[in-house]
Amino acid sequence: MHLLLDGRGPLHAQLTRALKSTLFTGSARTGERLPATRSLARELGVSRNTVLAAYEQLRAEGLVDGRVGSGSYVASPPQASRPAIASEGPGSPAQSAYARRMRAFHDNARLASALDQQVRHRFQYGMPLTNPALTNLWARELSRAALYTRPAYPPVQGLPALREAVCDYLARRRGVQAMPEDVLIVAGTQQAIALTSRVLLDAGDSVAIEDPQYFATRRVLQIHGATLCAVPVDGDGLVVNALPARAPRLVCVTPSHQFPSGAVMSLPRRLDLLDYARRQSCWIFEDDYDGEFRYNGQPLAALRSLDDTGRVIYVGSFSKTLFPALRLGYLVMPPGLRQDFIAAKWAEDFGSPAIEQAALANFIAGGGFERHLRRSAKTLAERRAVLMRGLEGCSRGRLEIADSNAGMHVAVWLRDKSRAQGEALIAYARTQGLGLNPIAPSYLMPPDRAGLLMGFGAMSPSEIEQGIEVFARCLDHAYGEPERAHPSAQENGPAAQGRPVHGSREWHERTIAQRAVAQPRPRRRAAAG
Repeated sequence: MHLLLDGRGPLHAQLTRALKSTLFTGSARTGERLPATRSLARELGVSRNTVLAAYEQLRAEGLVDGRVGSGSYVASPPQASRPAIASEGPGSPAQSAYARRMRAFHDNARLASALDQQVRHRFQYGMPLTNPALTNLWARELSRAALYTRPAYPPVQGLPALREAVCDYLARRRGVQAMPEDVLIVAGTQQAIALTSRVLLDAGDSVAIEDPQYFATRRVLQIHGATLCAVPVDGDGLVVNALPARAPRLVCVTPSHQFPSGAVMSLPRRLDLLDYARRQSCWIFEDDYDGEFRYNGQPLAALRSLDDTGRVIYVGSFSKTLFPALRLGYLVMPPGLRQDFIAAKWAEDFGSPAIEQAALANFIAGGGFERHLRRSAKTLAERRAVLMRGLEGCSRGRLEIADSNAGMHVAVWLRDKSRAQGEALIAYARTQGLGLNPIAPSYLMPPDRAGLLMGFGAMSPSEIEQGIEVFARCLDHAYGEPERAHPSAQENGPAAQGRPVHGSREWHERTIAQRAVAQPRPRRRAAAG
């Protein structure tokens, strides 16, 4: 414990004041054991009686609890005696235009509270498939990479092995032809849009975005001072004819699986958008966040694969295909912007973590990544089928389901319900242990309709079925109808297939019986002689 005596008055009084300051500033937590009197006396160069006197004073004031044979422990000081702490107030005024924009467009506390809601069933979009086998594979790759990765700073652009693996993968799976010198390893899509903003945008520059769009992309652009132009989306993706006549500096699109509507940009639209960028000399930011997961046919080639003028900045991430905690992605740079992007990355963080890059490069090169993708696509297709059956079963004409045959979420609209009524449904669902997400935050100009984003990647089939049961009851409540048994779960769930519901008494009894049967019988020992 670091204590500074102020030199005023008797030593025991000085020590008492120093200990109080430590307690009030939170340096010592409630329940923490104070140093033994002999040890503290030796450390401060004072007599033990001085320390005993100070501890006794703190006990008298209720700041310390003395326990016979154990020592002295920090008690919770009375709130009235705590000095005011400046950081508990509203804080200092914003010190820069950038900070003012951050305060205007982003609220950390609100984001944290939205993520921390404790509900039993949560149809959270953006959460990838949970695969325990992947965790074990990744642990082995990390251990191996840690043995041979140099401990020095990694190359700013990314490890050559990972950039080569990304190029091979993109050529096979996304139709993108790129050289390793075109690839920049970044900390996910969020850093990619931030670096793009730094390289291309000055405050006030115009950026065209899809409406609706991913809220985090919009916020990053706004924090960097961009003036946003909302462009509508229909069943064929971004409506290119609605782009402004006066060219924006940047156009942000999700052509392979529009977020959140699920629309896939048609080939004529893609060609029109590339022609627009060529004629207007603007740039295109292509966010290919989960284009891998399609449930009808092969994944579509990326927009970048059609670009012959070098106007597309192509971005991919491993957050959805592997897991968000990895914080690795890649950006395929147009040749003319290569040096600017690398310099911006250097200024940001000197380069992404080397051990994780080495592990990922080996995972991709060894075929483990694509095997994982194939398994994940199959599992996600099964979960999506369970969700779609459940939504269709509880709809009864009340839901409009935007089925895109791709991704890990479904957009659902409630017929004849306003946005305010949708918020009321979400609030009621929370009281029933169900987490739902509104679609309105994805819009720059939200329509007055009740819409939901329902993710299924992180839920097992049984969890989806149980969540749909609760959702059906919430719909009955919202539409003023009597609650009834949910037909979808009964007709399509485990019970209908002769299987007990996961977690039920019958399920536990059957599991125990199966394990008993599976136990190997002890082998008889041969008779002696």
